Amino acid sequence: MGDQSEKPFLYVVVCAAGIAHGVGELLAAARKAGWEVGVIATPRALGFLDVAAAGTLTGHPVRSAWRRPGDPRPFPPPDAIAVAPATFNTINKWAAGMADTLAVATLCEAYGAGVPTAALPCVNADLAAHPAYRQSLDRLRGMGVRIGVSTAEAWRWEEALELLAPVTAGRHPARP
Repeated sequence: MGDQSEKPFLYVVVCAAGIAHGVGELLAAARKAGWEVGVIATPRALGFLDVAAAGTLTGHPVRSAWRRPGDPRPFPPPDAIAVAPATFNTINKWAAGMADTLAVATLCEAYGAGVPTAALPCVNADLAAHPAYRQSLDRLRGMGVRIGVSTAEAWRWEEALELLAPVTAGRHPARP
């Protein structure tokens, strides 16, 4: 646990999108940048993610369900959160405050706690055209969420860390 207290802790929230299988790139980049990392997956994302590999990369089990009362907290509080990939469903539920999964509840709580958060949406053009989606993005931006522009065709996992850098610099510096 000593290592966790010395480094800032990044939650990576993973949603069910085909690109999710590559989240190891973000986990490795975050670790290289000095973050301790924990993954929270939406229940559907578990089928898109190599859970064992993510656990090995982070040194923490992937979480998807709430812990039982009295169970210890598996992660420390987050210093920042990256949502990648962020799906249509998660973006809309998050913006509406519908905390029906651990992943979305964590995102809803992060706003109240002032945790810097970035999201990399992974939404097809037809869903992105829906007015509720555009309104949700506007609401999230108004809440201070930094929204990326990567697309499934040109996905950049590092964009999540780049979006967080201006709002985390100096707050929680990584220590050697």
